[in-house]
Amino acid sequence: MELITSRKALDDTMSDERSHLVTWFCQILINKENIPNAIDQTLNPDEETMESIYKVVELAGFCTTQEPNQRLDIGHTVYILSPLVDQWKPTCNEEEHNYSTFHGKEDTDGTDPHMSLSLTLER
Repeated sequence: MELITSRKALDDTMSDERSHLVTWFCQILINKENIPNAIDQTLNPDEETMESIYKVVELAGFCTTQEPNQRLDIGHTVYILSPLVDQWKPTCNEEEHNYSTFHGKEDTDGTDPHMSLSLTLER
């Protein structure tokens, strides 16, 4: 929810009905048509990305149900997210291609930052 909305889980600068992200977001989930207005506008998603966002939003709703025994287990969550990870490809300038995103150092472990997670794990 935080990634999609760019909001904090608890934001004291917001009004009471909007300060708790989960409570506010669950109200948004009541009507799927409200979701585009709730996402971070800087994401500027295309149609395909919106389909992925809808899946993640639905998953977030299941993961934050009030009753813990009704929440999805991590295995099911990973199963749902895995196909979305395969679609993700980082963008970078040609100059940055050989540098790690996290440390600014050359990748020495032979990983390709453009390879999908599932292919990287298979290596």
